[in-house]
Amino acid sequence: MEPPSTNKPKQQEFTLASVTDLTSSSSPPSSSPVVATFSCVNEVTELRFQESDSADGFNFDLSSAQLLMKCIVCNLCFAQLFKLGPLQFICVSDSSDSAKEDSFSRGVVIKFRDEKESKDFCDTFEEWSKDAVKKGAFLDLFMFTSRFLERKRLSGSSLPNGTVSDSKSKFDNKIEAASAKMYFHYYGQLLHQQNMLQDYVRTGTYHAAVMENRSDFSGRIVVDVGAGSGILSMFAALAGAKHVYAVEASEMADYARKLIAGNPLLAERITVIKGKIEDIELPEKADVLISEPMGTLLVNERMLETYVIARDRFLSPNGKMFPTVGRIHMAPFSDEFLFVEMANKAMFWQQQNYYGVDLTPLYGSAHQGYFSQPVVDAFDPRLLVAPSMFHVIDFTQMKEEQFYEFDVPLKFTASVCTRVHGLACWFDVLFDGSTVQRWFTTAPGAPTTHWYQIRCVLSQPIHVMAGQELTGRLHLVAHSAQSYTINLTLSAKMWGVGANQGGILQTSSCKLDLKEPYYRMSQPQAYPVSQEPLAQPQDIQIQSDDLEEVELLQQNANAQL
Repeated sequence: MEPPSTNKPKQQEFTLASVTDLTSSSSPPSSSPVVATFSCVNEVTELRFQESDSADGFNFDLSSAQLLMKCIVCNLCFAQLFKLGPLQFICVSDSSDSAKEDSFSRGVVIKFRDEKESKDFCDTFEEWSKDAVKKGAFLDLFMFTSRFLERKRLSGSSLPNGTVSDSKSKFDNKIEAASAKMYFHYYGQLLHQQNMLQDYVRTGTYHAAVMENRSDFSGRIVVDVGAGSGILSMFAALAGAKHVYAVEASEMADYARKLIAGNPLLAERITVIKGKIEDIELPEKADVLISEPMGTLLVNERMLETYVIARDRFLSPNGKMFPTVGRIHMAPFSDEFLFVEMANKAMFWQQQNYYGVDLTPLYGSAHQGYFSQPVVDAFDPRLLVAPSMFHVIDFTQMKEEQFYEFDVPLKFTASVCTRVHGLACWFDVLFDGSTVQRWFTTAPGAPTTHWYQIRCVLSQPIHVMAGQELTGRLHLVAHSAQSYTINLTLSAKMWGVGANQGGILQTSSCKLDLKEPYYRMSQPQAYPVSQEPLAQPQDIQIQSDDLEEVELLQQNANAQL
């Protein structure tokens, strides 16, 4: 069957301000005007870019080309339109080399002289794309689909570059929908981005790590994994990056576009892509990955898995990762005030006559529930009763599956005679730049960040003597709510005469959900009597001497900070 005939001219031309080839590391923006020509040659509809005073150029097959423009989607032989700015677009075409499994699309940045020219070009692009379908470019579609399926079979990369899958992705298969919805809703709000931006320890350290290592960014392709507001993408552009792809799955991508567009000197070299790292495709490999994937206890929210997936999919061999390495630090602590505070919460359920109702059947469950919450706050490092140890996570080497479970053996030697109430944890990360190696830490005693520290509190404390050995296990198991179940066991080995004969003196364990922490920083550290509710007879009383001691510790800690 012959394709329907049209009255379209054999070719149409547009004069553009400039065109930059993204896939060529040595291709500068064209210095003279560029002519874009739509034409049909041997039943193949092409878009050709050529400098007006040159015979050289390159072609795009419109049956698989994409012009990235916001809010206009043409589902015609995989052609799409997404806008980057009023005068700037990206045109991406699927590679024609089917023999290369990992071949990427060719991409160009197009700049127009005015908005009318931009609109006319987009209308023409859509018209010619539709005409390509009408002409029955079935062979091109067949070859494209073959490469599509072959790529899926061999490498799991099942989409043309710059597009997002409509099918269930790897992320969706391991994360429950309700958790993902809440997660992306949270990070899609400006107030939460502001909270992170106002963490000046965090933001300042990232800025310093990038600027101190300009040689790692200058002239390089950078991918910002989970870009949020786009602040790290702009840091990379400030450091001289050739182009930055800011990938963000939440609605924050729209705000990032607006913020970046308001910084025109940087906007030329930043492309915001709304989608998940697991789903999108990029037109070129990255020289540098930058991201802020850390959660509470480093691994909460399971963003680190996405970070290493981005490494495997997009990072060039010998590429850089900022950050490069993470460490989880652990140490036993003693904090009577915190322990009594948590135990007191469950005492509400000890009432035998609450408006005529006996609440005591639920006391055990309530007590267990409160002690299953990790405590997030900033504490005085003098509460630690032994030197800390750490577990290393190398982002350049870890496989995604290795994040599903962590099993960390614990071994400490107590420095003082006290009661151990649990395990305190914090993390740090290394930016291993070529010029400067910079550490970022959330340690107690260091400037406080929005991560604070985390403490796993035992419902049964352990008594230790100075010099006594503590052993145990910290076991983290990932779950589909983008977090981890924590299983902690601590044991005190026999100490003193006969200790060499072995044996465990005391053991205490707890199971906690990292997804449901107790954010203690929203509460005062000490409770003045005037702010306390009337005490019930069954409440555990806190002596005034204890309160004075805690207040003194706080004053000393504040003075140190």
